[in-house]
Amino acid sequence: MIDVLVVEDDFMVARIHRGFVDSVDGFRVVGTANCGEQALTAVADLEPDLVLLDLYLPDIFGLDVVPRLRTAGHDCDVMVISAAREAEAVRRAVRQGVVDYLLKPFDAEELKDRLERYSARRGDLCAGTVSGQADVDRALGRVAAPTVAPTLPKGMSVETSELVERALRAVDGTLSAAECAERVGISRVSARRYLEHLTVTGRAAVTLRYGHAGRPERRYHWHGG
Repeated sequence: MIDVLVVEDDFMVARIHRGFVDSVDGFRVVGTANCGEQALTAVADLEPDLVLLDLYLPDIFGLDVVPRLRTAGHDCDVMVISAAREAEAVRRAVRQGVVDYLLKPFDAEELKDRLERYSARRGDLCAGTVSGQADVDRALGRVAAPTVAPTLPKGMSVETSELVERALRAVDGTLSAAECAERVGISRVSARRYLEHLTVTGRAAVTLRYGHAGRPERRYHWHGG
């Protein structure tokens, strides 16, 4: 079981993230913290394996927590979960050795995927020694590109995936799931599932369009070769 500490200043968001984590097999939330100082105390008291760290905390910037954890001798892993899109924040997170950087907003499936990948990489280092370079690469998230087309998730077809890909390639700009669904002739839910899969595999990228009210609209553009 991987113990997780959620660091998030918004009480309701922390509650949602806690529910997301607790729904993933092999993970459990052992505590929450709503500021940087509280996070430092919680890590010392709870000794989590993984810290889900927001960056916009009310007392200190989230990434300033990481070196203080290391100075105090805590070797927990850190996964950034934040709306911070500044390139410097991402570069700094990488330099500080965070295991992942997930942009808000996201859904339960996106976090589940990141946690499961983290668990797999962590498992590669459970033994006293690694068996070879492949284990090292997986632990660092450096997985070689597959030589064959990646397997689609259950319930998705190659034919529909190709139609969605062509629709995305053809547009000059971005597409929403609803627009893609209309072009391809499938439901909006199905279109979003295929678009998200293209995003996860690195062939598409997603941006957010904010309106006057409600949740931001996810818009996709082709990013692959």
